[in-house]
Amino acid sequence: MISRPLVWLASILLLGAPFASGAEPIDTSGFRDATHHWRRINEPERVMQPLPDQPSYRPDQLREIAANVLLFQRANGGWPKDYDMLAILTPAQVKAVRDSHDRTDTTFDNHTTHTQVEYLARAFVRLGDPACRAACERGLDFMLGAQYPNGGFPQRWPNIKGIAGHITFNDGVMIGILGVLRAAAEGEPHFAWLDGARRERARRAVERGIDCLLRTQIRVGGKPTGWGQQHDATTLETTGARTFELACTSPADTTEIVRFLMRSRDPAPEVLAAVDAAVAWLRAVKLTGIRVERVAAPPVEFFRHKADFDVVVTKDEQAPPLWARMVEVGTNRPIFASRDGVKVYALAEVDRERRTGSGWYGNWPLRLIENEYPKWRAAVGRN
Repeated sequence: MISRPLVWLASILLLGAPFASGAEPIDTSGFRDATHHWRRINEPERVMQPLPDQPSYRPDQLREIAANVLLFQRANGGWPKDYDMLAILTPAQVKAVRDSHDRTDTTFDNHTTHTQVEYLARAFVRLGDPACRAACERGLDFMLGAQYPNGGFPQRWPNIKGIAGHITFNDGVMIGILGVLRAAAEGEPHFAWLDGARRERARRAVERGIDCLLRTQIRVGGKPTGWGQQHDATTLETTGARTFELACTSPADTTEIVRFLMRSRDPAPEVLAAVDAAVAWLRAVKLTGIRVERVAAPPVEFFRHKADFDVVVTKDEQAPPLWARMVEVGTNRPIFASRDGVKVYALAEVDRERRTGSGWYGNWPLRLIENEYPKWRAAVGRN
């Protein structure tokens, strides 16, 4: 095993001396999902694996993190998923990434590509490195080229076979992309340097994206509700993806979409109506009187992860409200599934591999409903 000092020395030789200690960090929270997958989830298909206790750069080491982001960018302008952009890589790991440069395993899944583009835009402003600007432009072009004519974005691009071709809201895909494109279109400070042609392309892409959001909002008996995790790229209907991801309405993804639509201070009437209906639906599917707990259990190793716990739902009238990950269209009942794809209506009926491998409940809409939406609705001031 390579020692930490040797890893650090290798990183200096490969990337140059660290950026001055104490520099104001650029937000790296967008990389957390991919970092978790790289360090905690078994994915043998990756081109390189983490070492035990592999060290990381500090958030204030901008130049080193930017160098990692540049290293992982594929030839087509996108990025592969589930690598840690802050990891201090060994020479062998660096070589493995460089040798895979021409792969087309590029994706938006697990908050990938749009987070790298955002980071590079900010890094260029801070560092003035033209390599950051060029890579950011290529990443923007990659995202713009991936948009469907109907305004949606697939999970992966350009390989859209199977579920990868669905219009995808979960794991930060479409709203993450649209958020970065909106920042570029509106000339936010970290995109003030962007050329007018790309800015205009981004503006049109956001318009098409919003139109797609309005068209994919699920209707039950003609009444708009929320959005699913994935939607069919042709019919725009909510659809399943992996076997345990059923066609549904999703409180978590609905919350993200509503927050994006609420960024407008002068919303079109159809946007206002969509937000109002979605918030009403989120209120309707709120769960009370239950608590979700981790409990100790015999250690077990599954293919993708290990667990020394189990997850149980217990009654608790004093517990704060929760929402299910997946809600059945039409009935508003929470639904669940194991990898066999069989729909069940209680978490206890899901096998332990999925009970411990997916997040089935959360409080995603709470702050939106209690604070953000009322303030926004008062500010826009229209019925």
